Amino acid sequence: MDPLGAPSQFVDVDTLPSWGNSCEEQLTTSDTAAETYQEETIRSPFLYNKDINGKVVLWKGDVALLNCTAIVNTSNESLTDKNPVSESIFMLAGPDLKEDLQKLRGCRTGEAKLTKGFNLAARFIIHTVGPKYKSRYRTAAESSLYSCYRNVLQLAKEQSMSSVGFCVINSAKRGYPLEDATHIALRTVRRFLEIHGETIEKVVFAVSELEEATYRKLLPLYFPRSLKEESCSLPYLPADIGNAEGEPVVPERQIRISEKPGAPEDNQEEEDEGLAVDLSFIGSHAFARMEGDIDKQRRLILQGQLSEAALQKQHQRNYNRWLCQARSEDLSDIASLKALYQTGVDNCGRTVMVVVGRNIPVTLIDMDKALLYFIHVMDHIAVKEYVLVYFHTLTSEYNHLDSDFLKKLYDVVDVKYKRNLKAVYFVHPTFRSKD
Repeated sequence: MDPLGAPSQFVDVDTLPSWGNSCEEQLTTSDTAAETYQEETIRSPFLYNKDINGKVVLWKGDVALLNCTAIVNTSNESLTDKNPVSESIFMLAGPDLKEDLQKLRGCRTGEAKLTKGFNLAARFIIHTVGPKYKSRYRTAAESSLYSCYRNVLQLAKEQSMSSVGFCVINSAKRGYPLEDATHIALRTVRRFLEIHGETIEKVVFAVSELEEATYRKLLPLYFPRSLKEESCSLPYLPADIGNAEGEPVVPERQIRISEKPGAPEDNQEEEDEGLAVDLSFIGSHAFARMEGDIDKQRRLILQGQLSEAALQKQHQRNYNRWLCQARSEDLSDIASLKALYQTGVDNCGRTVMVVVGRNIPVTLIDMDKALLYFIHVMDHIAVKEYVLVYFHTLTSEYNHLDSDFLKKLYDVVDVKYKRNLKAVYFVHPTFRSKD
């Protein structure tokens, strides 16, 4: 009730029935026959879990009315999109929200940024930008949409939020097929709750009347409410159910990397000795370790009378300028070359990035735009350990990157690129690998 005694327009999430409670009779029946189903049926990769189901709520209504710790706003890169979700949030939050958004200076596709909730019942608003969907770039769109949901949940975890209210992030304006997007949304939330469920008490999917039917159809696949429902839903799961965190996986882009290609496969003891031994064959010189010339760096510091910290700040400012330009410029022509892409992880759990040499027409493209695209793709990859695989197959003189470009790339990129790059593999067919 508000101070005047009128009913409040806001909705208390604790009064909403959880997804698990929406099928109590079936739950009771399946609990009795639990052992039978476990022994006689093939289990789903998304197991029946009563505790997880109790954290999930499907609610038909306006996300702006929820009194969760945080609600999610779907917008564009400048955070000025006019869609039904955003308009409702802006109207109820009041004018202070626009002022707060200006301080964020936009948001990249797949990222999540936080503001106060102001006049909303929710304490916070998490803003994210869903991808524009084109069938040609479906893989990129899937990865970006996964990042939206994952980054929202990660932010909620970091800020110790007890409940999150999700709108449907893939707005109709961006053309993402609703059913495809719902698969990604549900499996990402499911995997997150499996790993970090103790940090969040409620996840509410706030949907419209048009979206409700799709969510009700697909929720049993990822949040089965009984062992029987789990078994019945199994045949309807898509072929790609993502990795352990729900991230999309493209089978044709998965490659296997052996830490020591020339070493015998049966020598398991050496493989288990750790990263330091595995990478020793790369070399310890400055180039292999991605370090600069230490003597030259010190001489420049002395000549310029600058501290190392000041130089690092100067380098960071320069990188940020490149990053801002990469976020704002249209790089679709470079993206269409498919010369750089992510492909799963290696056997150490590190992200694998592939560079296809023959897809880089050095003499025909603007190499500054190519550098911008590299930064745009790699900025969020390089925050964790990763490896690069360069395929030199079928390249010609028109595909060879010159030393000036490589030096410029090395000088521009942030320190995290060099710190977290754990290996570089150069793949080229020889008489040992050709058929």
